[in-house]
Amino acid sequence: MATKRRPLRPNLAPGQSSGSNMNFRPGGPDITRSEARGTRPTAAPTSIREILVMGVIHLCKKTIFFNTDLKVALYLGSLFIISLIGDFLPFPKTYFARSDNLFNLYFVKVGWGWTLLFAVPFAVLSAYTITCGDMKRMLRHHFPRIVIATFFWFFWTKLFNIVETSYGRCTTKGFQSKSSCLRAGHLWQGFDISGHAFILIHSSLVLIEEARPIIKWETIKEHLRNELHNRSVSEKTGSNPLRGLNDEQMRSLQFLYTRLTPIIRTLFIGMAALQLLWDIMLVGTMLYYHRMIEKVISGIIAILTWYFTYRFWYPTNGLLPEAPGNGVFYYQRESVPFKRPTHLHTCTPSANNQASSSGLKANPNGSSQWSAGKVGGQSSSAQQQIPTFMGMPLFTNVKAASAAASLLQAEQQKREHQQAGVES
Repeated sequence: MATKRRPLRPNLAPGQSSGSNMNFRPGGPDITRSEARGTRPTAAPTSIREILVMGVIHLCKKTIFFNTDLKVALYLGSLFIISLIGDFLPFPKTYFARSDNLFNLYFVKVGWGWTLLFAVPFAVLSAYTITCGDMKRMLRHHFPRIVIATFFWFFWTKLFNIVETSYGRCTTKGFQSKSSCLRAGHLWQGFDISGHAFILIHSSLVLIEEARPIIKWETIKEHLRNELHNRSVSEKTGSNPLRGLNDEQMRSLQFLYTRLTPIIRTLFIGMAALQLLWDIMLVGTMLYYHRMIEKVISGIIAILTWYFTYRFWYPTNGLLPEAPGNGVFYYQRESVPFKRPTHLHTCTPSANNQASSSGLKANPNGSSQWSAGKVGGQSSSAQQQIPTFMGMPLFTNVKAASAAASLLQAEQQKREHQQAGVES
């Protein structure tokens, strides 16, 4: 049986307006719509399938976005140490020691093709979405990254072959070229810079960088929901990254995000799995193929190529192409962390005692503080903390928080006066 709701504030004066009897805490008479609480639209219910997908995405993010700088250091250190040990103390032979193993034949030897198979559609679809369907901007600002990465792959692998062919010799005299020596069944000895080590490291780093648009991709949905609400109520203020988009861009973004997100997530899972495979195959290359110096040189070239492009060239403003994740709006902005305060009372000894007596603990380390202003004609200079619920701030600015705190303090003083009258 339904029961009547109990008013949130039953001890109101008889002369107060009926608007004050509504079952929510108002932010004060001078609070604008952008400062009001409880007016934002809520997210739709999440299905079991969506929860499972997001769990897989989270696991893939943890795998592929492992600290890149640390991973680069591990690449160089492992290439040197493991390869040096293998030069003097050969490791036990396993399946990966065979040059005709399944992974080597169908993955490593055509490794750049596998990388492009996932990286190209992911980069195109994610960039097309965050540019709100602007094909020219996508082709000019984002697609060239794939072209540049392919150029460096072709350039360095061809140069490695030229070095080996030009500065090597056949184990049997009478053969001046590598091709004729190999056709005769002999061996060609030269400085063979490891193309496998280069392509595996180069492909891994390209996959990591090109996958970065997936970071905070889910927040675009929330930004769309809030911005559409703001426009429906003619709200012009706020910090939503989509507020600078026109109506046509908003419609395009909403359509593309809804249609392309499942495909983008699937491609990202494939990129994470492929990047993990490249790391495993790199370990096999370290153990069984090439000499230490040949693998270290190829690894240094791959890392320098990555650093020059993704860490120096692309982040530079004014130079094309742009870094992954850049579009007509920026959705990967870091949010300002808030420490969760547990009450609205001023940080005085009496307030702390009251909080502890009611089962709450005062939080003196809150970073966001504000002044309470004047309450009931008396000045209150103590600093108070912005209240939060489940880690999110309840107020959007100082004025809203100050008005609510003043109202609560006035009610507390009224209760104290009534209690003092009863005791006397």
